[in-house]
Amino acid sequence: MRKDPRDRLIRALAAQLGAERETRAAIASAVANGQIDREVLLALLEDPIPAWSQEDLNRADRLAASAAHYREIAA
Repeated sequence: MRKDPRDRLIRALAAQLGAERETRAAIASAVANGQIDREVLLALLEDPIPAWSQEDLNRADRLAASAAHYREIAA
């Protein structure tokens, strides 16, 4: 099966979305518990969004491969 670049992009976007959700949940929990100072929150807001790394793309590929495996089992 040939890997389509669009599939890789979709996997990368899915991985990024998952990571952003985990980060958001962790920050919300820390804020709710009073564990983050105002200065830290400001620094987080001002920090630019990092570019995707090769590891992010590799993780997305693994995630998609495992999802495809489970779809094959269910079929």
